[in-house]
Amino acid sequence: ISICRDLPNIEVITFSVNGISDLEPLTQCQNLSELYLRKNNITSLNELFHLKGLSRLRVLWLAENPCCGQDPHRYRMTVLRNLPGLQKLDNQAVTEEELSQALVDGVEITAPPARRNVENGWSESTESSAAGSTAEPGSELLSSSLEETNKIREELDMKPVPRDKYSFFSPRETDCNRKKRNNVLNAILLLMKELDVEGLEIIQQTVVRRLQAFQKKELQEE
Repeated sequence: ISICRDLPNIEVITFSVNGISDLEPLTQCQNLSELYLRKNNITSLNELFHLKGLSRLRVLWLAENPCCGQDPHRYRMTVLRNLPGLQKLDNQAVTEEELSQALVDGVEITAPPARRNVENGWSESTESSAAGSTAEPGSELLSSSLEETNKIREELDMKPVPRDKYSFFSPRETDCNRKKRNNVLNAILLLMKELDVEGLEIIQQTVVRRLQAFQKKELQEE
C-alpha cells in the first residue's frame, strides 16, 4: 500500500483481504474518510498510531485481523479511544456512551509498533488468524471484493459491475490470481479519482488501444 503516500486526497480506500500488516503509508491520506481493512495480517493495535492524525476518518472496518485479539470489548474500546472521530467501526455504529467508556477501558496508543518485535501481546493466535485470512473461499472473496469495488465505482459515479462480469477466472485458477486481478482493478479505480480531465482522457485513449489490441489478437486466433 505504499502507493497511498502519493494519494493525499483519497477519501475511500478498500484493502480488505490483502495480507496488509503495516499502516504507515496511510499517514499521508489526510482526506481519508472510509477505510476497509477486513481480513488482513495486522497483528498489533499499535498500527492505529498511523491513523490518529487522520481527522476526517469516520468509517473503519478492521475486523478479522489478528490484532482484534480474544477480547472484543477491549479491542473496540482501544480503537475508539485512539480514533474518537469514528462514526462506524466494523459495520457497527459508534455511540456516545461507547466513546465515554473507551476513555476508561481503552488503551492509549502513543507509539507505532516495533517492526521486528510485535508488542503488547495483541498478536495472540497470529499464525492461525493469518492463515484464516488467506483461506477465504472463492465465492466469499468474490462477493466481498465485488461489494467493495462497486462502492468505489459509486464514488466515481460509475455503474455497478454485475457479478457475472466481475471475475472471469476459470475454476482452475487460484484464489491468489483472482485476488491479484481484483486488487489491480480496485487500485486503478481508486487512482482514477485523483485524475483531472486531461488525465482521464489519456486513460480512455490507452484503454481503447488495449481493447483494440485484444480484439485483433482474438481475431487472429480464430
